[in-house]
Amino acid sequence: MVGITAYGAYVPRLRLSRKSIVTANVWFNPGLAGQAKGERTMAGWDEDSLTMAVEASRDCLTGQRRADIRSIFLASTSLPFADRQNAGVVAAALTLDEGIGSSDVTGSLRAGVTALQSALATVQAGFAKTALVVASEQRSARAASTQELQLGDGAAALTVGKTGEIAKLVGGHSETVDFVDHFRAADEEFDYNWEERWIRDEGYARIVPKAIAGALKVAGLKGENITKFILPCVFRGVPESIAKKCGIPDGAVVDQLAGTVGDTGTAHPLLLLARTLETASPGDKILVAQFAQGCDVLVFEVTPEIKTLTPRGGVKGSLERRKEETNYMKFLAFTGRVELEKGMRAEQDKKTALTTLYRKRDMVLGLVGGRCKTCGTAQFPRTRMCVNPNCKAVDTQEPYNFAEQTGKILSWSADHLTYCMDPPQHYGMVTFAEGGRFMTDFTDVEPGSLETGQSVRMVFRIKDMDVRRGFRRYFWKAVPV
Repeated sequence: MVGITAYGAYVPRLRLSRKSIVTANVWFNPGLAGQAKGERTMAGWDEDSLTMAVEASRDCLTGQRRADIRSIFLASTSLPFADRQNAGVVAAALTLDEGIGSSDVTGSLRAGVTALQSALATVQAGFAKTALVVASEQRSARAASTQELQLGDGAAALTVGKTGEIAKLVGGHSETVDFVDHFRAADEEFDYNWEERWIRDEGYARIVPKAIAGALKVAGLKGENITKFILPCVFRGVPESIAKKCGIPDGAVVDQLAGTVGDTGTAHPLLLLARTLETASPGDKILVAQFAQGCDVLVFEVTPEIKTLTPRGGVKGSLERRKEETNYMKFLAFTGRVELEKGMRAEQDKKTALTTLYRKRDMVLGLVGGRCKTCGTAQFPRTRMCVNPNCKAVDTQEPYNFAEQTGKILSWSADHLTYCMDPPQHYGMVTFAEGGRFMTDFTDVEPGSLETGQSVRMVFRIKDMDVRRGFRRYFWKAVPV
């Protein structure tokens, strides 16, 4: 049998108060007043769909050998590169073997479940022992729109295999229908949305039940057998009405996380699936559906292996990493919808040397340094000679991954003169127990909270932007533990 072997999730720590959005825009759109409850996740200025995908994948791969991953599928409609394989960047950051398959799955909000279907088929056919599926989203919406309130940023990841399944696949079905509930042209930034009642009555109500019926038939089940029903939908009551139509018990409908996260697009069904698996019991039957220009449906049965899965942060851990944000202008600035005066210090050309990036890709994207095979001293960057003054062995360095090591702050500075999108800019020296130290930026930091000797973990983030050429540079930053 083939199925899910592990899960992981990531949502940004910043939670934008919907009240702050409504307060800023109700003068223009009074209809927003009734939607001021709750909050939505908000990516930091140095986060995007790639950085969140890396964090969700790291959480998913807890306790697993990364060498076992032989294929990666990345699903999103908000990828930063239109012509550079985004899945390849994620694979490099995770230091996955370069002899693996990779694919960007995009073009529709049901890409998350489509990617999971593809991964299951790849493993079932024997093309990969283990496949990694990650869906990540940071969608844009016009200011003062309902979508600005409904959307959220986040990512979820799953590994798929034939051994150690925590949830085995028992059935699935797809319906492909060019029902246009929304669309975004190739040269547009925002979606164009159609009328809600049409989407609800002619889209969800007609297409989703047909897809569910097909999946239940393949699985040899009835609606009443489903214990957990996942159907992301921003329209209140739609999942419940479809569950009733399909004979699925009312209590099976999974909470949408609308009040704490928002709709994370392609990532949302996988995010809700990860949330469901956190509390699932052996024998639970989970039906996951995603609607968009048709509908993809998968049915899983939870196995006893769920009890032995290595503990991880998951959705629960991400939700607990919460910091309320009430500054709506900061949200607009982070998403590029307000252009701030950056000053002369930001007026430098930041052209990326692609040849150097390629030659040093394991160090830049994977934070891979070296460790001396003679004395065991670790160092970053990797060089021919060991930095240990009592060793100085030559050509004895083996790759050593600093990304998964906990470091300590040796020195730090908070700089208001250097340009930073979220001032002050925090940076300093981080040192590691087995050796190795380097200067890096700190992120997710509250002014005045850093201390020398404080423990930090490394996270994959945007380093800066080459605005003239539209290139994003990524590197690793330190976050206080």
